[in-house]
Amino acid sequence: MDLAPLQAAFTAELAAVNRKLRALVDERARDMGLTLSRARLLMEVAKEDGPIQSDLAGLLDIEQPTLVRLLDGLERNGMIERRAVEGDRRARRVFLTETARAQAQDILNFLAELRAGILQGIAPEELEAALGVLRRTSRNIAAGRSVAP
Repeated sequence: MDLAPLQAAFTAELAAVNRKLRALVDERARDMGLTLSRARLLMEVAKEDGPIQSDLAGLLDIEQPTLVRLLDGLERNGMIERRAVEGDRRARRVFLTETARAQAQDILNFLAELRAGILQGIAPEELEAALGVLRRTSRNIAAGRSVAP
């Protein structure tokens, strides 16, 4: 196969897999009464309780105002609480409530099952090779190589 059609097939398949995976996770989040964005936020805070709000925006690759709206909604629903950072009155740490902790664990368990299912039958060596390709692709995008000269 020529390089251009192979590249087109790879990027098309990558986009299709991303859409399908997001749809599966979004469906599960909706079943739990969450949006995909709120579920992603809960999962990040569940990984390490008490991250600084501005760091979360970077981890989720969203703008600070978008994060604030998500946090406001979760706080209204009793899912998170924000606490001031000692020595920095502008910074806030985000903590899960017990209710949210159980829900975040349900999401994390679902994702572990999902990964096991969708990657079933794929050898570790194949996963390592695919991961290498995806990481290089990501680095190329970050380096601005996504736009032809």
